[in-house]
Amino acid sequence: MYGLVFPGQGTQRPRMGAELFRRYPEIVAAAEDVLGWSPREMSERGDVAQLTDTRYAQPTIFLVNALRALAHAEDDDPREYAVFAGHSLGEFNALVAAGILDLMSGLRLVRERALAMAEVRDGGMVAVLGLPADEVERVIRRSNLNQVFLANRNSDRHVTLGGQSAQLGLVSRLLRSAGASNVLPLRVSGPFHTPLMAPARVRFARALREASFGPGHTLVVSSVTGADFDPTFAAELLTRQLVSPVEWVAVVHRLRRLGVTQVDELEGSTLTAMIGAVR
Repeated sequence: MYGLVFPGQGTQRPRMGAELFRRYPEIVAAAEDVLGWSPREMSERGDVAQLTDTRYAQPTIFLVNALRALAHAEDDDPREYAVFAGHSLGEFNALVAAGILDLMSGLRLVRERALAMAEVRDGGMVAVLGLPADEVERVIRRSNLNQVFLANRNSDRHVTLGGQSAQLGLVSRLLRSAGASNVLPLRVSGPFHTPLMAPARVRFARALREASFGPGHTLVVSSVTGADFDPTFAAELLTRQLVSPVEWVAVVHRLRRLGVTQVDELEGSTLTAMIGAVR
């Protein structure tokens, strides 16, 4: 049984998707009308600062992911994917691939999500390598730092934290002392997937009131719950995603319980490497 997974923010790079923008000019033109700016030009200019900006990074990544999926279906012997999943932003691509959300509606939601998330700027994120999540959480509790939160459970010994910048600096030193092999700042503008994103959740919820989700044709695993995504509760799940950890370890366990034996990632190996590091 095959599964397909989509990465999220952090995978952006200059000239990403250049060949796909040329291949699908009508879709790209429609995307430019939705966004009011050109992902193609953004990518081709190679402006790292702009591509790191959440407002531009998320729609660009979403569009490139979607075009990769289209090209994969057209060019390759198409596999019958039984399940899709996405890490954070990538979940919107999973919903499109599953027929729960159409591409341009997904792009509109991603645009609003990006704008909402970009407004929350007092904070950041760090990746913590070499410690299990429960040990990281113990260090946070013992530190009495109340503005640092677990943001992603990526694998057995890889988590990310989000929080207020000064407190992240303090807890990073404590985690290194506790045995973390590395603590690395991430290229994001805010404390994503933590309670500090509550203002973004409120704004994004307004956009979701106008969204329409169908029953779909293929199963999606939620990165919020690690359970099957129920389109009936799409708005709740997608707003919770902003303030709750990405439960990628739970996603991996669900894929395995479903009987998925091979997981494809269309570009790079960010997620498949995480999957391989989950026992």
